[in-house]
Amino acid sequence: MKIDAQLVKKLRDRCGAGILDCKKALEANNGDIDKSIDWLREKGIAKAATKADRIAAEGLCNVVTDGNLAVIYELNSETDFVAKNEKFLTLIDKIGKILLTNKAKNTEEALKIVSDKKSLSEILLEATSVIGEKITLRRVTLVEKKADQVFGVYKHQGGRIAVLSVLTKDEALAKDICLHVAAINPLYLSSKNITPEVIAKEKDILFKEAQNENKTAAKPKPENILEKVVEGRLNKYLQEICLLNQPFVKNPDLTVENYLKQHNAEVISFIRLEVGEGIEKAEVDFAAEVMQQVKKG
Repeated sequence: MKIDAQLVKKLRDRCGAGILDCKKALEANNGDIDKSIDWLREKGIAKAATKADRIAAEGLCNVVTDGNLAVIYELNSETDFVAKNEKFLTLIDKIGKILLTNKAKNTEEALKIVSDKKSLSEILLEATSVIGEKITLRRVTLVEKKADQVFGVYKHQGGRIAVLSVLTKDEALAKDICLHVAAINPLYLSSKNITPEVIAKEKDILFKEAQNENKTAAKPKPENILEKVVEGRLNKYLQEICLLNQPFVKNPDLTVENYLKQHNAEVISFIRLEVGEGIEKAEVDFAAEVMQQVKKG
């Protein structure tokens, strides 16, 4: 029986298995959807679908470099216990090599990569079945440097935080910058990298804040003085969020910019990933879960 794409899609929508696995199941069961689902379940492939709506907010971030190319990415699991599992650690290393070999620029491109006749999305689905938790890939970024530039790499707690930097010289210095970025978490390289819209929005917030303070002040400030106060607060805020303006974590007497000048070096770029950023985590009552399992038993 010829298996068409619509039938494969119908099975995949019902069980969540990969395209190739669905096709094999349909071929083995003469196109019967229900029998194909049972076939996939018996092989431990379809059970991954039951985890599709779970939240994977734990895991690890990683950085892989090769010559002038580097990729930084996050692989998520449901619990931090699984992130320490040998199978998970093997998987994150394997994915790094696949991403770098295929020069995936982002997550969308990454999931379409085919390796050993399987797409990366199918490899993740299989990993979900084997490991027993939902495994997802997110925030993939490919970075290319010039031949005379250097990469800096730092991973905190095995990858709870991962940082990749590009500097004009000195790998040790580049790693120091990564350490700083991991600890302080700057949002921008310098104020030049902040859009006028972001600055205008922050200025508006600070101005309204200052106006509210002025209303309850014993001696309210005139409008022109208020504007100077807001300007000062805005400059302070920009210094706090920009890497080059921050006190260097290893020597707070110097800003990062001055520290770099002492070494005649320049930061070209940096990327910082921390596991679970931006994911809304579900509140889990583990005691209740255990009691539920006891009742089932």
